[in-house]
Amino acid sequence: MAWPKCTAILITVNYRESFGIHASNGILFNHESPLRGIEFVTRKVTDGVARIKLGLQHELRLGNIDAKRDWGFAGDYVGAMWLMLQQDRPDDYVVATGKTTTVREMCRIAFNKVGLNYKDYVKIDPQFYRPAEVEVLLGDPAKARKNLDWQAETSLEELIEMMVDADLKRVEKEIHQSRVLR
Repeated sequence: MAWPKCTAILITVNYRESFGIHASNGILFNHESPLRGIEFVTRKVTDGVARIKLGLQHELRLGNIDAKRDWGFAGDYVGAMWLMLQQDRPDDYVVATGKTTTVREMCRIAFNKVGLNYKDYVKIDPQFYRPAEVEVLLGDPAKARKNLDWQAETSLEELIEMMVDADLKRVEKEIHQSRVLR
C-alpha cells in the first residue's frame, strides 16, 4: 500500500481514538465502473474492445496479463461505505470480492461480450510491464460480511459487460459527433 494511503488510515485511527470521532477506514480493493479512468487496465481493455469492435483500433497492447486482481463494482463498494457509517461504533474494513481474476480472463470476458476472441487482438508489450509488479492482489472481506452483512453483489462478468456496453455507447457517440462536425 502506498505511503499516503497508510498515513491516511493511521491518521483516521488516531483521530478516532484520540478525539472520539466516528471515523471508519474502508480499505477498498479495485473498485471499477464505466466511470473508471482510462489509465486503469479495466477501462483500457473495455475501451479497446469498443474501439476494436467499431473498427477504430486493430489491437490492444497490454503488459502482464497473468497478474491477478480482486475487482469489484464501485456501486457495491459505495453500499459498504454507507453501511460503515450506519454502525454504532466506527471500525476499519476491507471491502473486496475475495476473488481474484487474471487480466487475461478479464480480456476474455470483455471480448466475448462483443463476439470476438481476445487472442486475436491482445498483444503483449514489455513497455507495459510494471517494474514492481505485484502478481496477486486479493482482499479478505470477511469482517465486512460479518459486521456489516455486506458482500459484493455484482459479478465480474456483469461488471465487465456493463463497462463494455458503456464504452461502446461512448465511442459510437464520438464517431457520430465527429461525422456531424465534418
